[in-house]
Amino acid sequence: MTDFKNYSVPYQTADSYSKRVAYFSMEFAVHQPLKIYSGGLGFLSGSHLRSAFELKQNLIGIGILWKYGYYDQSRNQDQTLKPEWYEKTYSFLQDTGIKFQIKVHGAPVWVKAWYLAPETFNSAPLFLLSTDLPENDYLSQTITHRLYDSDTAAKVAQFMLLGLGGAKLIDELNFNPEVYHLNEAHGVSAVFHLMKKFGSKEEVTKRVVFTTHTPEEAGNEKHDIYLCERMGYFNGYSIPDVKKLTGMRGELFNHSLAALRFARKANGVSKLHGEVSREMWKDYENIPEITHVTNSQNFNYWADKQLYRYMEAGDVEKFEDRKRYLKKRAFEIVADQTGKLLDPDVLTIVWARRFANYKRPDLLTRDFERFEKLMRDTDRPVQIIWAGKPYPMDYGAISVFNQLVHLSKNYPNIAVCVGYELTLSKRLKQASDIWLNNPRVPREASGTSGMTASMNGSVNFSTFDGWICEFADHGKNSFIVPAADYKTMSVPDQDEFDLNNLYDVLEKEILPTYYGNKDSWRGIVHRGMKEVVEFFESNRMAREYYEIMYKD
Repeated sequence: MTDFKNYSVPYQTADSYSKRVAYFSMEFAVHQPLKIYSGGLGFLSGSHLRSAFELKQNLIGIGILWKYGYYDQSRNQDQTLKPEWYEKTYSFLQDTGIKFQIKVHGAPVWVKAWYLAPETFNSAPLFLLSTDLPENDYLSQTITHRLYDSDTAAKVAQFMLLGLGGAKLIDELNFNPEVYHLNEAHGVSAVFHLMKKFGSKEEVTKRVVFTTHTPEEAGNEKHDIYLCERMGYFNGYSIPDVKKLTGMRGELFNHSLAALRFARKANGVSKLHGEVSREMWKDYENIPEITHVTNSQNFNYWADKQLYRYMEAGDVEKFEDRKRYLKKRAFEIVADQTGKLLDPDVLTIVWARRFANYKRPDLLTRDFERFEKLMRDTDRPVQIIWAGKPYPMDYGAISVFNQLVHLSKNYPNIAVCVGYELTLSKRLKQASDIWLNNPRVPREASGTSGMTASMNGSVNFSTFDGWICEFADHGKNSFIVPAADYKTMSVPDQDEFDLNNLYDVLEKEILPTYYGNKDSWRGIVHRGMKEVVEFFESNRMAREYYEIMYKD
């Protein structure tokens, strides 16, 4: 029976990872059945917990149990996107018996803690907070209904629950972490609990580290400081006190800036993102050293082990047969959803990740003449699959998704899938020969989907952004769109430059290699598979957090 009043991780921790760490994240993608994630941030924190478990690190996760998850992505009658919210129940979560209160808008809100034990999905222990309790009024219950609620006050309450509630839960557990790791700034309200607990900013800062995933200042969460104060975000500290503690000016509370000013160390999530972050925050006072720990993904969860076995044995025939089988199996899912039965012997391009404007999901389609020629070519045929979730209120991104759905109706070799979660993500990586990633540089802080594509025998085709800058060797383990000068180019000029170069690489290098030189193609696939594991496997990342971020 787990002792939740004097909690310690239920396995022998490795000596080099004995320091106790509490890891706060708004979302965790640990496994498909636990639908408490939206995209990259969750995929990253899920792999982090899996590697922390594999390395036997003394780390626990603190998150939120979202009753309706992010949203369920289904279709309207015409196949366009339809966001739906269904109640989720989980028999595999344990009731800790812990209940406590936090104050929101001056009123007490009951919080309950649930527990995902390590052996359930092979992850470090994960504690999940919920306000969906009969003791609470309906408004308080809704705090933990929808991940990233679009209502401002609801979002601030969610941030309070993760930060203040998470820090209070840790006290209830008597876990006494030496490090509070904020994965993004959503949980930074924890510092106002820690101020009361430890008595001074200096003592709090000794214990806080911060990971930022946001590559531009405008993308950081900011809220009206008076709204935050009225809601109790500052745990009783007055606005003048908060401004003094955080160095904040004006009427907006910048969550990332507060996290930076309370952290003893901070990091970006790729080498390039570390550079972008240092440049972005260089004019702000009292910012700690910003280093980088490049995001990575967990091999044991994501990789197709048989592909690796056949590659390592040098068995070309079995390797090719396995990849063809993986494509064919994934195409059954695509056919079930869309009625498009794709061909496992045709070059398959997949664009699948969160739908957002800067990721440019529709970039290939913007030169319709070249696109039409590409899709109608019978000598070197191509098929494309799109998938991904826009934010449910991001009508611009939803419109792009729907345009692609309508476009796909004109082509038997184009499919647009819904339900892009962990399982479909893995299947589409196995389906792909080319994993297309074309964000507008330098907007992608890391972007980890290409790592897991490589682990499934796919080749990355990407603009030079995020993690790929540390991985890519063009024509040897991946294909890279020549870099635009993003510092001087306008957005339309950058898009035009990238579009033309994307087609040039596709037409002059990728298609001739895939159809004309199978040995060279296989060499690129194999090298990508080997090199992605050498540095972009999450055990390396979890190790670096202890070595770089958690050490005194």
